[in-house]
Amino acid sequence: MRRRWVEVVAVTVAVLAVLFTVADRVAAHYADKEATQLAAEKYGYRNTTDGHLDVSIESFPFLTQAFSQNFDHVSLSARQFTIDTTNNAQGGYLPVKQLQLDLHGVQVTSLTAHSAGANLATGTLTLSYEALSGVVTRLADSGGPIHISQAAGSAGKAARVEVTGTVDGRGLDSTGTLLAQGDEISLSLPGGGQPTATWRVQLPENVGFTAARATSDGVQISMVGHLVNLGSSRADPAPRPCSAGKPGRRSSDGEGDQGSDPGHR
Repeated sequence: MRRRWVEVVAVTVAVLAVLFTVADRVAAHYADKEATQLAAEKYGYRNTTDGHLDVSIESFPFLTQAFSQNFDHVSLSARQFTIDTTNNAQGGYLPVKQLQLDLHGVQVTSLTAHSAGANLATGTLTLSYEALSGVVTRLADSGGPIHISQAAGSAGKAARVEVTGTVDGRGLDSTGTLLAQGDEISLSLPGGGQPTATWRVQLPENVGFTAARATSDGVQISMVGHLVNLGSSRADPAPRPCSAGKPGRRSSDGEGDQGSDPGHR
């Protein structure tokens, strides 16, 4: 009899453990979807038809963390969204290949205001050379295609890129600089005193770019933030819709073509 009682208890515990795990995963999945929607609304990381955004609460179990409103690790991954120039230049949209952000020590400070903070944020943003070539070609608006590729000599927040092509009847075959600082990315071509274009990326408050380097896969920009504010900030304007991100002109990988920009016609 005692042995059967032990077996019943063991089976009951196992069933309860399975039910708890299932409930935990269901609740985590729902929370991930809600967090993804909030991130899309605040930061505009899903502003194209082929864009992808996913927020995932990595730690287990979810329910115990939810009750305490403290989460060890939350990740955000976004692909194929666009950013526009700070002056809304015609044809100035720039597709972002990928943004990865890892938040550590996340605390929900207000459920009603959808406000939260994180002790530490680290991440990377990647721009493809195809996307950079396309936007520079559109902004030049004369001559043949301009090609951006990897160059040696990246240092600190400045990535060096190779620039070839034709502008206003003159050939280009030199190096340019992509500078990432704060929440802005600027690209300077050879012979230009001012940046060819500057783009602003909607980042969580207190997160900023720390380094940029040209790799074989594109320009990779690192970012770090401390005491990060993930909620609404009076100093932060709402993300501006990127009118240039028109789905009808995207290539299959979402990088955009190098021709005219119908979104600004």
